Amino acid sequence: MAAFAVGAALNLAFAPFALWPMGVLAPAALFALIRGLPPRRAAWAGAAFGAGLFTFGTYWLYTCLHVFGLVPAWLTLVLQIALVALMSAYAAALCYLANRFWLKPGSTRDWLVLPGLWVLLEWLRGWALSGFPWLSLGYAFIDSPLAGWAPILGIHGVTWAAALAAAGLNVVFAPRVPTARHPGAPRLIALAAIAALFLTPVLAARHPWTHAVGGRIPIAAVQGAVSQDQKWQLKNRDATMTRYTDLTIQAWGARLIVWPESAVPVLAGDLSEYLRNLRDAGRAHNADFAIGLVDYQPATSQYFNGLLVMSEAGGGWYYKRHLVPFGEYFPVPKFIRSWMRLMNLPYDDISAGSEHQPVLSAAGQKLGLTICYEDAYGSSQLKILRDATLLINVTNNAWYGDSTAPHQHLQISRMRALEAGRFLIRAANDGITAVIGPRGEVVARLPQFEEAVLRADVQPMTGLTPYARFGNYPVVVGALGLLGLAAWRRRGA
Repeated sequence: MAAFAVGAALNLAFAPFALWPMGVLAPAALFALIRGLPPRRAAWAGAAFGAGLFTFGTYWLYTCLHVFGLVPAWLTLVLQIALVALMSAYAAALCYLANRFWLKPGSTRDWLVLPGLWVLLEWLRGWALSGFPWLSLGYAFIDSPLAGWAPILGIHGVTWAAALAAAGLNVVFAPRVPTARHPGAPRLIALAAIAALFLTPVLAARHPWTHAVGGRIPIAAVQGAVSQDQKWQLKNRDATMTRYTDLTIQAWGARLIVWPESAVPVLAGDLSEYLRNLRDAGRAHNADFAIGLVDYQPATSQYFNGLLVMSEAGGGWYYKRHLVPFGEYFPVPKFIRSWMRLMNLPYDDISAGSEHQPVLSAAGQKLGLTICYEDAYGSSQLKILRDATLLINVTNNAWYGDSTAPHQHLQISRMRALEAGRFLIRAANDGITAVIGPRGEVVARLPQFEEAVLRADVQPMTGLTPYARFGNYPVVVGALGLLGLAAWRRRGA
């Protein structure tokens, strides 16, 4: 029960609560709870910790799947329980492995094993079985000094620093060992290590990894605020199209205008005249567009969640590459699809875009594009940073209602901007629409659930941060190396 409560409390570290010290205190408490436990009991404690974190951290999936997705309540609960169980298995594995092979207290366990396992298992969680990087520990620190590790080592570097700080805090408050020659030394070392973890990125932040190129560009992000339960109803289609047209008129003067994911509830192929008129109006006002639309390819009978760039310089389509299981595709056998068809449930899949898509340009800039949840996969966006001078993410967080999810998604987008050292324009259907600066700061934002246009000036940036150059390799290889050192020290003990 204590481990479950600690895991639940870790949610306070993330947006919208943003109490980032809890991101150190909760892991430290978990490390203290499993100290000296037999491996199986430690695993159960880890599972309880994970269950507390994800039960309260992903409650909004019920709204997404059942309320708006029309998945039956019982099936929604089955899927949620399965997700929580799977996510809890990672924390259970961490605690089991630590107590199975490094049960004895000491520096090896505290400084090498616990942080190393946390980082590796969180990295694994981000891509195994399609991956679910939501609630990765590092995101909680976007407004803390530890965020300065992001341009250097990425999100997992921030996680590692936080886990090391938690391990150090655990050392500070660990029971004294009466037989130790210098009982106070480990505490002093731990305090010094914690101070270094927080001070080093502050000093490193003084180095400009990226630099401005060209002048600032006026942009506009359109937030239509169309309710998800109304959006795809045929009777509301014309009103939605008119709404976005009217909002775009308010955005004239911007060099680049961005609409959110699947902004208009019509397939792109059925919008030829509408888009042609929009393109002509854009030319008259010297404006380029990036518009979220669903595209259908009759030749292959495929649907794509796309972003249509309309510009003189290099327009075209970007198709979403990383799809959401049970949201955009159903990883189920054929007989279950037949059952879904009989039950009048949605069963058609969105197809994933190619991993190798051309770089699109608008407003004289090369664009790094992501759609919705795929901006949670930071390493998959590194290649485009060699060309992109501006980042865009379009999303439809209306699926999550008035929950913590849109706030946490904004937190993820802020981390991507910080890792890349670039401005990021974020257009969301009903929020949170924002412009994020190259240090992860929110430059401007709109209130949720309000029909509005966000205007701002953004500075194109070029150059590569260390993370953009090397990706996750330094962290993953480093963590593996330290665990290898821990295994070697265990054999020699």
